[in-house]
Amino acid sequence: MILSHRVRCWVVMSGALPEEVLQSMPKAIILSGSGRYADPWHPFAETSPLLAGLAHDAGWDTEIRDDIDHCLAAGLDGIGLIIVNAGDPWHNLDPDHDEPADPEVIHVARAKLDAAFDRGISLLGVHCAAASLRDYPSYRAGLGGEWVPGQSWHPPRSLLHVRPLHDSIVEGLCNFTVDDERYSDLTIDPHTEPLLDVAGEDGDIVLGWARQHGSSKIVYDALGHDKASYDSCGHKSFLRRVMSWLAPHHQYDD
Repeated sequence: MILSHRVRCWVVMSGALPEEVLQSMPKAIILSGSGRYADPWHPFAETSPLLAGLAHDAGWDTEIRDDIDHCLAAGLDGIGLIIVNAGDPWHNLDPDHDEPADPEVIHVARAKLDAAFDRGISLLGVHCAAASLRDYPSYRAGLGGEWVPGQSWHPPRSLLHVRPLHDSIVEGLCNFTVDDERYSDLTIDPHTEPLLDVAGEDGDIVLGWARQHGSSKIVYDALGHDKASYDSCGHKSFLRRVMSWLAPHHQYDD
């Protein structure tokens, strides 16, 4: 099934913005987990529309796609931002039902994604995006970190007390609480700028970072397990800020 939810449709119908304004907005695609990118734990069909609404707030005309490999293979011309809200395609939870990758589609999709990074497309990875798109080396290189099976983990979800760090993206954002999972022991590459952290048993744990990868601006947000995470006003403010920073000319004022 291909899910295509255009934020522009309901905005125009509601009369909130004229069509000519929407035409001038930069375009974003949310890659939403389904098929081999789905898992039993994350309700992507519920959280991707919430991300789309926040992206609109930050000035993006947004489309949700759940045919991830075919979407990438079709090319990303005209797209300024990829938001990845999808699971691990290599989890092998149910080999009798999980969709295998199509090697021909993956080959084409890799080249298209490589070209998008070469021209400077922006990327936002959300929560289990740290374990996603494993067939795409340029995605991992751009994201700047990953969930490593056998190393990375999280305790049971709880109310997290999150601290924004000293960066222009989160300047003025107050500490906030969020009901979510605390991803721990991710591999984080050098040359990343921590944006959020939380206290852990053995020290502070980074929950979000930003980086420049060639001409591309990248942000990873370890939060976002389910709808409860998006009920946090502080988390929503953080996402609006980073989505604005990822825009060609960021001007969002929270």
